[in-house]
Order: sequence, then C-alpha cells, then structure tokens
Amino acid sequence: MSTILRMSLVMHLLSLLLSTAIAHSNQRTMPLKSFKIRENVTYDCVDIYNQPDINHPLLKTHKIQIKPSVSRPELKMQTGKNEISNKNEIECPNGTVPILRSTKEFITNSQIFAEKHFHPLSTDSPGTHVAGVRSSGGPFRGVKAYFSGFKLNVGKDQASYGQIYVGSGSGNQVNYISAGWMINPDLFGDQRVWTFGFWKGKDGKGCYNTACPGFVQVSKVVPIVEPNDLKPGVPGYLYYSIHQDKNTGNWWITRFLRNAPSVDIGYWPKELFNLLDNGANIAGVGGVVQASRSGSSPPMGNGNFPNGDRHNSAIFTNIEVLNSNYEQRNMNSFPINYLVDSEKCYRLIVGKRGVFYKYPLGFFFNYGGPGGNSCGV
Repeated sequence: MSTILRMSLVMHLLSLLLSTAIAHSNQRTMPLKSFKIRENVTYDCVDIYNQPDINHPLLKTHKIQIKPSVSRPELKMQTGKNEISNKNEIECPNGTVPILRSTKEFITNSQIFAEKHFHPLSTDSPGTHVAGVRSSGGPFRGVKAYFSGFKLNVGKDQASYGQIYVGSGSGNQVNYISAGWMINPDLFGDQRVWTFGFWKGKDGKGCYNTACPGFVQVSKVVPIVEPNDLKPGVPGYLYYSIHQDKNTGNWWITRFLRNAPSVDIGYWPKELFNLLDNGANIAGVGGVVQASRSGSSPPMGNGNFPNGDRHNSAIFTNIEVLNSNYEQRNMNSFPINYLVDSEKCYRLIVGKRGVFYKYPLGFFFNYGGPGGNSCGV
C-alpha cells in the first residue's frame, strides 16, 4: 500500500472519529451503545460515573448513589390499561445509563423553560392555570400518585402537564422538584406525550430532564424523559413517587410498573437544594397548562370537564405522602388546598371511596377541561 493511500485512510478514519465525537459532544463522553427508538429520538448509553449530569458546579464532590437506602415496596397494581412507556425499548449494558441525545436547540429551550417556569408554589403567573390538590402540612419526605395521560391538541407555544411535586419556599427563594407527563411542542418539537422531571434549586436555576447537569440517571432501562405514542382518547398511566432518601438526603424518583418490580430511575442530589434538607414544606399533584402568547389556553387532562364519572376525565388516584417520619399516609390525612384558578376552562371533582377498573382508588380526584380563549390570566 502506498504512503499516500495509507495517509488517506488514516485521515478518513480520523474524520469519522471526529464527526462521531462532535455528534455526541453534548454528552461529554463516548457512548458504549445507542438506541434510536423514534424519529429524532436516540438514547446513548454512557458510563454511569461519567454521565454529563454530574458536571454541575455544586456536584464536584458528589458521590453517585446507585440505589436508595431503603427499598421501595413492589406494587402489584394491575389496571388492565396501558402504562406510559411500559416497553423495554432501551436496555443499556451494565454500568451505563441511557441519556437522551439532545440538540443545542433542545438544551437551550430546556434552560429557557426552566427560567420561565411558573412559580411552583402559587398560581400567580400569567397564562398558567392549574387544577390540583396540595398539602402544606409538612415537612414531607415524599409524594406518590397513579395518574393518567392523554394525547391532546396543544399549540406550538402552549404546554399541558400532569405532575406530582414537592417544594419549599422562603422569601423569593424556591426549591422545587416535579415529575410526570407533558405535551410541550416548543420544548420537544412534537405533539407527543413525554415523561419528564424538573428541578429548581439553590441558585435560582433549574432544568428539565438531563438536558443540563443536575439529575443523576441510575436505571439502565427507564430514562427520566421518554416519548409515548398514545392514541387520541386512549389513556396511558404513570405510577410515580418522589421521595427523600433517609440516609443521603437525595431526592429519588421511582416508577412503579404493572406486574413488575419498581424501577428507581435516578435522583436529584441534595447538593442542588438549600430548602429541602429536612423535607419539603408542600407536596402536591395535578394538572398545569401554559397559555400561548395570544392568550389561548390548551386543554388539560383529556380535554373534558369532570362530571362525577371517574372514567370520563383525567384522574389522579392513590395520592399519598411520606410524613416527617417516613410514614406513608393518604394526602387528605393532612390539611389540603384545592387549586382551581379558572373554572371557565378547568375543573376538579374530589371522589369518594371507590374502585377504578377493579382496584381501590384511595384518595383521588378527576380534573381537566377544554381550555380556550376566556380562561383569564
């Protein structure tokens, strides 16, 4: 082989390696394996100890926690319905975790939305409307709920969420963690239902999912953010919990699956927060929408007002909190507030004792509505 040919091959190989490194530069480490599960949706399996999310300035001395100190109980809740993302589309090799491959635009949008995120401890934000239940009888060590998600027609500059959350506020400072499902075309670039996690911490900043440093992914199978191809009118279900680790103080998100062991997806390290060391002052669940700049609000839940029939609108069931002693209690065991700020467009009905597809509901409510142009500000 001539010297010129050898040099040509070497340069070609270097070019390929460089282009691959650039494509994954936002992950800051070369993936061991990749999964393309949808058009424009690819996950890279990266070393759990070198994942990009631990590059946050507050985590310089953080030691990764592989599993919670106390195992969460396995729940056998067979609803007979679809669970959001309950598919083994991703299974990274041992020692690696799935990180959504993000474009620069997605990373930028995630930071913008985090900055513009509605004030999580109140409804005082232009264009934001809520329908949910919140308890302020803390401190709380966690919150858990089983809830539905639906495909909705949400405009490009609108958003519709279903979430569980914990938080604390002091003056103008807010610490906040939430997780659930969302439809947010400006953020994700499509109309699909995505699972998500969000945090706001001690520096007044935060982020969604793994788009910027903060959240530590631990599960090799279930990522914190994932698209779901739900059909119109057909619900998908999530059973999520957020809880503070009893020994480390980190805040874990756990996914309970039907007929399968629970999955500890990952956690938000305690170092990110300054108001959540000894639990959260509030815990809540519910729906949230963000109106477009024109003032038009999107649908919430499944787009229907609740009418007393628990099957006809979106639902949160089995709503529980962990008290200061890590004891699990129905949320209505504590003083609660019902948050509905625009009854023209969204409503909420708290249910009585009952069952849902043959399974106990615990404390539950139905919520939602069609939205529109007269929801207020």
